[in-house]
Amino acid sequence: MTTPDYRADPENFCYRHPDRQSFVLCQRCTRTICPECQTQMPVGVICPECLRDQQKAAQATRPPRSQRMLRAVRSSDERPLVTYGLVAVTLLFYLIGLIPGGIGDQVQSWLAFNSGFLVPGPFFQPWRLLTVTLVHASIWHVALNMLALWALGRSLEPLLGRWRFAVLYLLSALGGSVLVALLAPGTWVVGASGAVWGLLGAMFVIGRHLGVNVTAIAVLLGLNLVITFLPGSNISWQAHIGGGLVGLLVGFVFARTRAVRQQRTQKLLLAATAVGLLALLVVPLLVYYS
Repeated sequence: MTTPDYRADPENFCYRHPDRQSFVLCQRCTRTICPECQTQMPVGVICPECLRDQQKAAQATRPPRSQRMLRAVRSSDERPLVTYGLVAVTLLFYLIGLIPGGIGDQVQSWLAFNSGFLVPGPFFQPWRLLTVTLVHASIWHVALNMLALWALGRSLEPLLGRWRFAVLYLLSALGGSVLVALLAPGTWVVGASGAVWGLLGAMFVIGRHLGVNVTAIAVLLGLNLVITFLPGSNISWQAHIGGGLVGLLVGFVFARTRAVRQQRTQKLLLAATAVGLLALLVVPLLVYYS
């Protein structure tokens, strides 16, 4: 049975399961496939029909042992492994920060972000633009961020694919740090909130593109924005908004370049986004540190 949304725009739904929306295309026939129908191959994911055709060709040209090895390549792309990895690494660094004797504090101090470390010289430490996501101020801070990452990642990662999801997370984190450098130079910032806000922003745009009701996401963004500006919240609104804006942009890029023939354009736009964000860091260097 098909839904009205499927009949209106079937390209946004799995061709084998019309009730399931997806953002991943078969790399051979370019039809939309859900995580259950995806088979991971060295060149991307393919649908069951293309897999069967490939196995038939392999059976005619390869010995049985090679055919068994080909089947072994098949794996479900449904598990959000990048999401789980990000959560695990972030929690690991939080636990490292709890090590007594000053070791934990020293590790944390090498990861937190401050725009002063972007000034070329002996203290130039650009990795802080991204490693800020590994440092958190309290157990509640890391718990809330990781809960949000886990919830958003389980929906977004299977929809986008692993490498797209990872790029979205990193660019959003970079966007948060860049806006902090522009609007709050010299401020110490910790946390993955900018990256998480980027996931929210991307989910909002992609959801709108797929015709999903995104009211709940809009309300969540609004509530988080209000909390960010509450007096005494001690929250970096610059990081939140910077990550959210980049997430909106990257989500728009993904939504508009989902066809196989547009993959090169998609990668160029993502690279241009990263270069543009890094170029913006010249502004605080000229204005505040010249």
